Order: sequence, then structure tokens, then C-alpha cells
Amino acid sequence: MIHGLDTGFLVAFEVQEHPDHLAARTRLGELVVAGDTLALAPQVLAEFLHIVTDAKRFQVPLTMPQAIGVIDQWWTARDVTPVYAGDPATRQFLIWLCQHFLGRKRLLDTLLAAT
Repeated sequence: MIHGLDTGFLVAFEVQEHPDHLAARTRLGELVVAGDTLALAPQVLAEFLHIVTDAKRFQVPLTMPQAIGVIDQWWTARDVTPVYAGDPATRQFLIWLCQHFLGRKRLLDTLLAAT
């Protein structure tokens, strides 16, 4: 099975002070043992950088070089498949925006779901 990684999961996995840190680590271990594949979009990486380097969110935020190193490891990991929003995903994104009357706060999540 393929599992799309989202920003919330990556943040929980990488930031020790996150309340779901241990749960994310456990869940990834289960997926790897099951032989599942992970999918990751570049948009998630950008959002991850924005969040984990924010001193207002965490007592010990990552530095930008640290965060870039983390996302490089995820992006190049053997069990991770890069995914991109091509024409079919973009068309689905537009359909869902109209169909479900989605607003500004749901744009990135909707595009990632379509991807």
C-alpha cells in the first residue's frame, strides 16, 4: 500500500517535543515492517521547513540547515516515492474546489490529496 506523507506527520516524527512524536515513530515502523511505500510531494517539504524552523512554535526549532538536511533524507529515502501534481491532479484539484466549495485554508491539502 502507498501512504502519502503529510506535513503534520513529518513534523511529529522529527520534532521530539511534538506530542505525537512517539506515535509517529511507531507508525512509520509499522509501515516499513509491512513493506508499504511512502509518497512525498515537494509542497510538503516546503511547509515542513516553514514549521520546524519557527521559534514561536517550538522551544528548540531546527535551524534551516538542519531542516534542509532532514528533508533531503526524506526525499532521497529508498522507501519514499516522490509525487508531483501533474495535469490530472491539477484538474482534480480544481474539480474538488468547486464541488466542495473549499476556501483558502484548504488549498494545499486539497492539492496534495489530488496528487
